[in-house]
Amino acid sequence: MHLSEIPNIKHAKANNFFLLAGPCAIESEDMALRIAERALEITDKLEIPYIFKGSFKKANRSRIDSFTGIGDQKALKILRKVSETFNIPTVTDIHQVSDAAMAAAYVDVLQIPAFLVRQTDLVLAAAQTGKVVNLKKGQFMSPEAMKHAVQKVKDTAGDKAWITDRGTMFGYQDMVVDFRGIPTMKQYAPVILDVTHSLQQPNQSAGVTGGRPDMIATIARAGIATGVDGLFIETHFDPANAKSDGANMLDIANLEQLLTDLVAIRKTVNTL
Repeated sequence: MHLSEIPNIKHAKANNFFLLAGPCAIESEDMALRIAERALEITDKLEIPYIFKGSFKKANRSRIDSFTGIGDQKALKILRKVSETFNIPTVTDIHQVSDAAMAAAYVDVLQIPAFLVRQTDLVLAAAQTGKVVNLKKGQFMSPEAMKHAVQKVKDTAGDKAWITDRGTMFGYQDMVVDFRGIPTMKQYAPVILDVTHSLQQPNQSAGVTGGRPDMIATIARAGIATGVDGLFIETHFDPANAKSDGANMLDIANLEQLLTDLVAIRKTVNTL
């Protein structure tokens, strides 16, 4: 599926990488609108196709008292308001079959979480909505294994699959990106690199995921250099006080400089 087929996508012909960015979870309407507005200002300036990202609920939590959301319908309505306010597409993740049709009524791209990407019923339900399906590579899967998840989407809805690499768990409490997987997975579908989740340090003893945000620029630059089609970056005005995944999110104050550097790298790669 060509990027220009996404409703309301801007700069689709700019020969640039595209960006999925926003908070980990929808915390409030004001917060979502502020992040979307700032990200759009930056991406418009740099001619980066932009899709606003926000989870309407968080189902994979280490502790039972972790934040899971503000309510499904409330969060989905905020995603719709972001789209209508700024005329931009949106993406959210789903966790069970019944989520697919519900979320598809509000957003443009449905995302399958990494731990659920082998759940056939969930992948098919997402594909049957007719939306683009962003398949996050399981931390436990090889790049080659993702061709089967992509094929499920293709058999159901045609060429509407993306793959997002979010690192592999080679050892305890850490994630590693194997950049050899990017050209492999590009044979199956457009490939996105989830920069911030790749820097998670899950399963900490306190039950709260840690992270290495100091490595965001390093991972993002490497991804662009190895030819990813898009980047996934969770960002927030106050990561330290974010209700989910603040330990590995990018402070939005640093987003413009990072993207400026990445556009320069992309232009260099395009001349090779």
